Amino acid sequence: MRKTLGWLLSLVVLIGTMGAAGSTAQAATAAQPAAATDIKDQILGIPGMSLIEEKPYPGYRFFVLNYEQPVDHRQPWKGTFKQRLTLLHKDVSRPSVFFTSGYNVNTNPRRSEPTTIIDGNQVSMEYRFFTPSRPDPANWSHLDIWQAASDQHRIFTALKKIYKKNWLATGASKGGMTATYYERFYPRDMDGVVAYVAPNDVVNNEDSAYDRFFAKVGTKECRDKLNAVQREALVRREPLEAKYAVAAAENGWTFTTIGDLDKAYEAVVLDYAWAFWQYSLLADCASVPAAATASDQQLWDTIDTISGFSAYADQGLETYAPYYYQAGTQLGSPDIKQPHLKGLSRYGYQPPRNFVPRDIPMAFQPGAMADVDKWVRDNAHQMLFVYGQNDPWGAEPFRLGYGVRDSYVMIAPGANHGANVAKLMDGEKALATSKILQWAGVAPAAALADAGKAAPLAAPDAQLDQRDLEREPQLRP
Repeated sequence: MRKTLGWLLSLVVLIGTMGAAGSTAQAATAAQPAAATDIKDQILGIPGMSLIEEKPYPGYRFFVLNYEQPVDHRQPWKGTFKQRLTLLHKDVSRPSVFFTSGYNVNTNPRRSEPTTIIDGNQVSMEYRFFTPSRPDPANWSHLDIWQAASDQHRIFTALKKIYKKNWLATGASKGGMTATYYERFYPRDMDGVVAYVAPNDVVNNEDSAYDRFFAKVGTKECRDKLNAVQREALVRREPLEAKYAVAAAENGWTFTTIGDLDKAYEAVVLDYAWAFWQYSLLADCASVPAAATASDQQLWDTIDTISGFSAYADQGLETYAPYYYQAGTQLGSPDIKQPHLKGLSRYGYQPPRNFVPRDIPMAFQPGAMADVDKWVRDNAHQMLFVYGQNDPWGAEPFRLGYGVRDSYVMIAPGANHGANVAKLMDGEKALATSKILQWAGVAPAAALADAGKAAPLAAPDAQLDQRDLEREPQLRP
């Protein structure tokens, strides 16, 4: 009887222990969070987002995506188009950079300089009307800086739900302009802006700043050498245009938009000095041939290498039609006098209207750039503008007024259109790096205490960090 009772008591204890253990296990199971949703599924869960492809890259996830956007953000019910973008995903716990080139998006993994500095994620947007991100049918009146800024705003608003840390906007040249316009129209979205080599043509018909730039850039020896090549190319117009006709026939180039081969030829020649300083350095002047003794082939080669004879053929202009359209409607375009070509130039700097098909209406809006310029001067907050000393586009830069907060304009000595933070003088490079880290909310304590200790957080990556310098056609008046 005592044995039986003891056995029963032991059984009750065992059952109770198992029950308690079971309850504890169930509670523990209930307390465990469900497995995190894969980042691709989170992104594709955004209404209007679709996947084009995913490309593997060590340490990242890289997605090429489409996002459905209103053709007209003021009347979103009047149709949509698919806008292409890419996402270089690091981690949702990291800050993010919104990059724009102002042109087509690169569908290979890339990091902008701010992305490397903050070791973050990067969203890159294709500018509206650059194919394939073009509405069909295309109403070109919907291609303006506010509509493009509103594209960015919608993408940011959708992704901010996933990437909740700080955001920076960046871009170079037209991309830097784009980042600035985005800040002007949606100043509460970003925590900082880094705009590289961003032109600011406030008064389109007043371009003397460019003439002053070309009168002093580099050395007199280099300037004279470049001018001589341009002049000789117009003196030898007949034989060089004959070579151009042969090249056009071989490559299938046509000249319907600009009018004829002669206009295209002169446009390429007049670009030569500008394009040299935009993409080359003073040391590269040594490779420019002496015009007086150069053969026709040498002249052709140097002009083709620096300016590009395909630029004003229909096939070259087609890609950049949205750019020229904006230059002729809002952005403005520079003009330079080039007195050394007097008596030889037949057309001068041709207007953007000559580079856009005639069936696309264009009318210039002189208040667009003046509005942005005034806003930046009065309201810039946590904005950094970086320019190259020898870059023609820096002749009319953004400037800051007395009311701005924590904003800067910095110039990289001797740099061209590829100027960046890394090319600044040491003190400014440290300050710029420190500010970018602060605005992104990831500045280490050492950098907060001493800007000189600020450094990029991501390890260098030759593939990711290469800059695909957009060979932009020169803007016209």
